[in-house]
Amino acid sequence: MSNFKNPQKPLLIVDDEVHLLHSFDLTLSEAGINNSVLFSDSRVVEEFVNNNQISLILLDLTMPYIRGEELLEKISPNFPDIPIIVVTGDTEIETAIKCMKLGAFDYIVKPVENTKLINVVNNALNIKKLREENLSLKSKIITNTLDNPTAFEEIITTNNKMKSMFNYMEAIAITSEPILITGETGVGKELIAKALHKLSGRSGNFVTTNIAGLDDQMFSDTLFGHKRGAFTNANEDRKGQIEKASGGTFFLDEIGDLSFQSQVKLLRLLQEKEFYPLGSDNPKFTDALIILATNKNLVTMVNDGTFRKDLFYRLNVHHITPIPLRERLEDLPTLVDHFLESASKSFNKRKPTVPHELNTLLSTYCFPGNIRELKSMVFDAVSRHKSKIMSLNSFKEHISPGSDFVISEITNNSNSKVTFGDKLPTLKEVQNLLVQEALTRTKNNQSIAAKLLGVTRQALNRRVIQEKDSSENI
Repeated sequence: MSNFKNPQKPLLIVDDEVHLLHSFDLTLSEAGINNSVLFSDSRVVEEFVNNNQISLILLDLTMPYIRGEELLEKISPNFPDIPIIVVTGDTEIETAIKCMKLGAFDYIVKPVENTKLINVVNNALNIKKLREENLSLKSKIITNTLDNPTAFEEIITTNNKMKSMFNYMEAIAITSEPILITGETGVGKELIAKALHKLSGRSGNFVTTNIAGLDDQMFSDTLFGHKRGAFTNANEDRKGQIEKASGGTFFLDEIGDLSFQSQVKLLRLLQEKEFYPLGSDNPKFTDALIILATNKNLVTMVNDGTFRKDLFYRLNVHHITPIPLRERLEDLPTLVDHFLESASKSFNKRKPTVPHELNTLLSTYCFPGNIRELKSMVFDAVSRHKSKIMSLNSFKEHISPGSDFVISEITNNSNSKVTFGDKLPTLKEVQNLLVQEALTRTKNNQSIAAKLLGVTRQALNRRVIQEKDSSENI
């Protein structure tokens, strides 16, 4: 007997007792594992394994024709990556030891409790997935090539660190574990989640939810849905976002804003892949890839007691941190050109010519809002644009002396970002150093350097001339 539900890496259940086959299949299906292939005749199992990719085998030992031990002895050496779980009515410890020596992953004694069966199967599948991801990641590191470059088309970069991140994403995209994306505002966390969805090969939808500002009931209703009559005005059944993402990917943004109650519910969802719609006593299961994101420092929140430690460790299986724009300034020209193209189409204008000073000006800025901020700056400039060459005025207004700048080297002195030696420099020496640094950063563009220093170009020019004359007179 064979019941082939899913040709992609099926789970084999082999037992001559047909009622047990269906019982195991039903138990696993209710837990969201619904790709079982059932065999009551052990003679056809070996050929099927030889011709198909198998995720796991649930194997009875006592069967007519070919015993389970014999199948285990044949399959395990040739397919060591397939976890084989032995199921038998034999309670003798010697039998278990013999099966483990032959290569069995685990051993279950009949009658099998449903919870025990689900836990053992899930454990085996998770370990198999982690091994596959580890091998894939090692391969990516060695080759440093992308198998699916089209998945990253929306993420514009030539930065080597970003490309290494792409390799990591390809390696983990097949996972059934949650993926955590942390990073500053505007770095493109949702674009990364979309790329992971494409890489995963999942046929379901990409469903995204921002949970910032949701109280516990709204969180539960949004994620899990509700049954009719669950609360006032619940006039009909409503599917939650996690159910809409069935067979696909669920992207949950701003998880750093979750209340403790909601954190408990999220932890259960991640651990058990199980959830209850509001007003329902019957659990539902999800097979969606769950990706979570935040711009907050979860480690700090755990230390402060505002984020559950167990949830953090459950989230932190696969962790992606996009590189902020200030650390990949080589991408500025390409990004600006891309946003100019988009903005011109949006405003129905001809694409303006960019002055060569623009990239120099932008490279002096730290971009606290990252890619999103750059996009806003370009769109604002194009909306004001009237002549052939785009004006720098709107960019200069945005990059004002009052803007927040990042100092790359910060000392351990929490009260100061700048430290001095025993001898303090004179004001003139400090001014000269600032002028030199500003000119270096702007490639000797005095107009932009003056903007950085908060002085007029004429004042800066006079300062440069004075310093030059002083050096020549020494």
